Amino acid sequence: MRTIQTLLNAQDAMDGAGVKIKRHSTVRYALADPFLMLDEIRSDDPDDFIAGFPPHPHRGIETLTYMRVGGIRHEDHMGNTGQVLSGGAQWMRAGRGVIHGEMPLKEHDKMHGFQLWINLNSQNKMIDPDYRDVPKEEMAHVLTADYLAHVLAGTWTLDGKEYLGPLDKLEASSAILDLELKAGGQFEHDIPDDHHLVMMVYEGQVEVAGNAVKRPQMALFSQQGGLNVTSSTGGKALIIHGVPHKEPIANYGPFVMNTPEEIEQAIQDYQNGVLV
Repeated sequence: MRTIQTLLNAQDAMDGAGVKIKRHSTVRYALADPFLMLDEIRSDDPDDFIAGFPPHPHRGIETLTYMRVGGIRHEDHMGNTGQVLSGGAQWMRAGRGVIHGEMPLKEHDKMHGFQLWINLNSQNKMIDPDYRDVPKEEMAHVLTADYLAHVLAGTWTLDGKEYLGPLDKLEASSAILDLELKAGGQFEHDIPDDHHLVMMVYEGQVEVAGNAVKRPQMALFSQQGGLNVTSSTGGKALIIHGVPHKEPIANYGPFVMNTPEEIEQAIQDYQNGVLV
């Protein structure tokens, strides 16, 4: 079984037009490759999130937005518009360039959601942009005596049956599961040996080989073996794994490329109106 190699504590941060978030920045951690960042928005006070994320650019990454409570409306330069409501998700591949905005729906006075950044490999950095909205109803929700699992992406064997998440275009064969462990519950799963594994606890506490991971910590794991998670008191976590790129990373704000020269080109393209 895999063991925890590093525990990261979330950092308080502000993004967009003044949205309060908990951030795990993993861009400098090799064991998190290809995952760059995981943000959590969680508040019962609309003042913490209502300003949202006005139009901004991206290049070189994918984003996955997952809402547990509340909703956002998104719009991009390609004319795509949509909503992500409680339990739903949105995948966006920026590729060579996307300009988009994400704004909270004003009819919701609470918000709890996540955004994951997945690095694109060097061959896909300048690929055509793409996106997909997935409502809660398109995901599998598997209830057992030990846990409730929500399958967002990848293949997962749960309660003796195989489930495939609806987000099937993710970079690096990435797989994402939202796991709600009951008190005294256990979750065990095989993870491909060539995949990196990360787990972010967003409620309560879970244990791996006797080591506790508490909200809002993220665990980075050893590189081979399966995963065995228990919880004495109950806990909820996002479990994410994918194939590492093992490539150099150059990043500046919303741009993630392989070299400083590519970052400079992205900035120039955006300033000159030709990012997309």
